[in-house]
Amino acid sequence: MMVRIPSGQIGSGDGADAADRETGREIERLPPGAVAAALGVDAVSGLSRDEARARAGLWGPNALRVRPPVLAWRRLLAQFADPLVLLLVAAAAISAGLWLREAVADGSAGPPFEALAILAIVVLNAAMGFIQEARAERAVAALRRMSAARARVVRDGIRREIPATELVPGDVIRIEEGDAIPADARLIEASALRAGEATLTGESVPVAKDAALLAGEASLGSRRNMVFSGTAIVSGRGVGIVTATGMRTELGRIAGMLEETPEETTPLQAALARLGRRLGLAVLVIAAALAATIVLVEEICTLPALLDTLIVAVALAVAAVPEGLPAIVTAALSLGVLRMARRHAIVRRLAAVETLGSADVIASDKTGTLTRNAMTVRVVVTASGRCLLDGALNGQDHDIRLSGEAEAALLAGALANDAALQEHEDHPIIHGDPTEGALLIAARTTGLDAALGRFVRLDEIPFSSERRRMSAVCREAGRDGLLVALKGAPDVVLARCTRERVGDQERPLTPERREAIVAANAGLAGSGLRMLGVAHRRMPEGSRIAPEDGVEQDLVFLGLIGMRDPPRSEAREAVARARAAGIRSVMITGDHPNTAAAVAAELGIAADGAVLTGDRIDALAPEELDEAVRRVSVFARVAPAHKLRIVRGLQRNGLVVAMTGDGVNDAPALKAAEIGIAMGVTGTDVSREAADIVLSDDNFATIVAAVEEGRAIFSNIRKVLRYLLSSNLGEVMVMALGIVLAPVLGLAPSPGEVVLPLLATQILWINFVTDGAPALALAVDPADPAAMAQAPRPRGEGVLTGAMGWSIAFVGLVTASCSLFVLDSCLPGGLVEGTGSPAYARTMTFTTLVLCQLFNVLNARSGEVSARDGLFRNRWLWAAIGVSLLLQAAVVYTPILQQGFMTVSLSLGDWLFCAGVASIVLILEELRKAVVRTWRAAAAAA
Repeated sequence: MMVRIPSGQIGSGDGADAADRETGREIERLPPGAVAAALGVDAVSGLSRDEARARAGLWGPNALRVRPPVLAWRRLLAQFADPLVLLLVAAAAISAGLWLREAVADGSAGPPFEALAILAIVVLNAAMGFIQEARAERAVAALRRMSAARARVVRDGIRREIPATELVPGDVIRIEEGDAIPADARLIEASALRAGEATLTGESVPVAKDAALLAGEASLGSRRNMVFSGTAIVSGRGVGIVTATGMRTELGRIAGMLEETPEETTPLQAALARLGRRLGLAVLVIAAALAATIVLVEEICTLPALLDTLIVAVALAVAAVPEGLPAIVTAALSLGVLRMARRHAIVRRLAAVETLGSADVIASDKTGTLTRNAMTVRVVVTASGRCLLDGALNGQDHDIRLSGEAEAALLAGALANDAALQEHEDHPIIHGDPTEGALLIAARTTGLDAALGRFVRLDEIPFSSERRRMSAVCREAGRDGLLVALKGAPDVVLARCTRERVGDQERPLTPERREAIVAANAGLAGSGLRMLGVAHRRMPEGSRIAPEDGVEQDLVFLGLIGMRDPPRSEAREAVARARAAGIRSVMITGDHPNTAAAVAAELGIAADGAVLTGDRIDALAPEELDEAVRRVSVFARVAPAHKLRIVRGLQRNGLVVAMTGDGVNDAPALKAAEIGIAMGVTGTDVSREAADIVLSDDNFATIVAAVEEGRAIFSNIRKVLRYLLSSNLGEVMVMALGIVLAPVLGLAPSPGEVVLPLLATQILWINFVTDGAPALALAVDPADPAAMAQAPRPRGEGVLTGAMGWSIAFVGLVTASCSLFVLDSCLPGGLVEGTGSPAYARTMTFTTLVLCQLFNVLNARSGEVSARDGLFRNRWLWAAIGVSLLLQAAVVYTPILQQGFMTVSLSLGDWLFCAGVASIVLILEELRKAVVRTWRAAAAAA
């Protein structure tokens, strides 16, 4: 934070831009007495009312900038910009125009079934994504709600409470325990002040604050003489002078990064967009070529004949474009969302489900995500050894002497303590400092509640950053004298001790024992533990209690207490499952490097101890950072801008990044990553609003479950595409070849007339109704058990692969051949002589094409695995096949549908003939798969 020029030093015309110029001196480096002068304020009386009003006019309100929301009609219009959707709209418009021509010419016409059906799908697809565009605006709004609503200031020498939005740079504010900080401020007074900055910096331990100047460069988490907007005071009290308000605060900078960070296009969105463009181009080329061929070959030159040719083009467009694809893909994603919600992953954006399944990296915050966000005592080191705390004290061979020493150490830590525990359901809630709360929980866990109940606190000497220790003076029931319990930094506590407890005795602290204690402390601290020293002494009743009276001297050293924010019990297994699936886990935290390295090693994220800090990231060029993120999986002491750089570096390496987190500091990276995952319980409004997925149980293992679900969903989408595109390709071939080969097949048009093998309404029926139910059933096909043993799908791989393309072409060709064979066999004058009418032949072809696609749905479950594998695993698929058969029977036998679709009734023999021919699709595709499996096995063996 830099010193700004006060408004009183600015000319009348300079404005806020001039006020924002730097003076060249960092305010953290000024002594407290010089801070007020630099900011143009009297530290005792504060700003005057007039000066505050002038600065408010210059700097504006203490609020985050509100970006104008996108108008609803613009968001709705944007839903129709997809090429596939535009193609459907064009097809609907042409169909509606042709219907209108017929209505005018004939004087009567039924409803425009084709146009209405296409438009219904388009509208449904647009409605699904309508409300997704305001995500960034909601994130900024959540940041505004985090800001403090009121502030205590000194103005005109009077303490008063004002709305936080009225604060201006130079205001003198008073803060105390429990306050939310309303603006960034430089402390000029501090008494035992500690601030919780986990949501801003990622530091899980409250930061001690003081008014001393800083000696050198300091990162955000190391600015001990500053307090920041959006953070909270855990303990103590202080006075500060506001240095920045609104968007100029550290919180405001994060809001600015949220506004400036663009939305990422997910792989599925990009793949479907490419597919839409290719299908659109293919349809235009095929339809135009076929229409031109008809006009030239049939010598069509009249307007009615030209319009009939246009009908052919529309029929081809309807046959080529899978009209139900957008809705079915959206339905597949929506069904996946329901399944993920049951697994505690709430999806806020449908396409994110698939993207998570293709993630190469999970970049996770440590505090509250991989760990429990609760300090826990792990080890107690005393004269006789060390005890591990795991529900009870476990020392070497359960040594009674060692356990007694450890209990004495924990008792002292619980007495020199200002925290409190409140019972809540099955776990206590800590009120106060998390470190002190951890000591209370450890004392309760080891059965020291009764011992604590014997003591009454009489006085205390509070903790401060200068003292680095705290003492409590207590009286014990049934015992004369007073007990002084002290806890603090191990080196500080050890320096005040002359003896140590060994069993039930006190022995002098020898130089050798001091060295051993220092070495033990260094070893444990290096492993990532937060270390405290504890000591006590007995004093006569009536002794003076003050630091200068030697209360904290001649102490008995009780031991070292090591604590940490422990990893979640299920996180290690989740990291291992992710690794087996080819997904790299990366830890990004604001915590200490040693702590980060220890947690990473325990979870299996990184065993080499390599950690890259924020200061080092600042010194790296983009190319160097790209190289570093390929090697390093643990990042510590990072600020929000560092997280963005890390995510961008991973992305420049061609990786799909899933970013997890819970704090304000995570929000920009959550929004920048392809998939942002926020914690629902401990997460802030900011992270939840910026994320694509919210974990309702804050469980890292849920992310891996979501990955598995995401992979299954994408696999099912490919099954749907394989089914729909191969079926529609068969329809295109039936239409195109049926028209070109009409005389050969027995379709003999009159001069200048075009005869279709299938009507456009029949094609539409197949696409929307017959294909719809089986395609939806494929969307809920059970996940492949081997899905989590495969590597993530490459970023550049489209939703359609080359192998899928060959399979689709093969099935389409077989489908068309079967359907045209039935058409030919039912008409007189073709290659196979028949006796049926055109309506009968068209109904038989229509039914054969439907049955081909129902056999094809069994093929589509895999491009290589036999349809026999897991044939009856998906009961919805068989139900869908049954529904489709019933619908086809209805269109064949129901009189009103016969009129609408120009069908005639078929005999049982006709149905058996159609089914026998259609089964060739399944048989030949099974043979193709067998050849592919044999070839792959031979290639692997070689």
